[in-house]
Amino acid sequence: MSELTLYTTEWCPFCQKLVAALDEAKVPYTKIDVEEDAEAAAWVESVNGGDRIVPTVKYPDGSYATNPLPKVAMRKFARLTS
Repeated sequence: MSELTLYTTEWCPFCQKLVAALDEAKVPYTKIDVEEDAEAAAWVESVNGGDRIVPTVKYPDGSYATNPLPKVAMRKFARLTS
């Protein structure tokens, strides 16, 4: 099954908003806390010009988005998995 990968932190309000919206819409995802996973943090930094910006979302096709609006992330996920 295809799913999103969410790179987040526990304290980030934008991450919390995205997770809540995905949960409500029943969109499957794996959540990785970049403060607990150095490899994930390095990946986030590599795609964000050296900055650790969360949430960063990786889509099933390997593309990514930095701090996407929940509806944008859900639309792209639906398009990729339909």
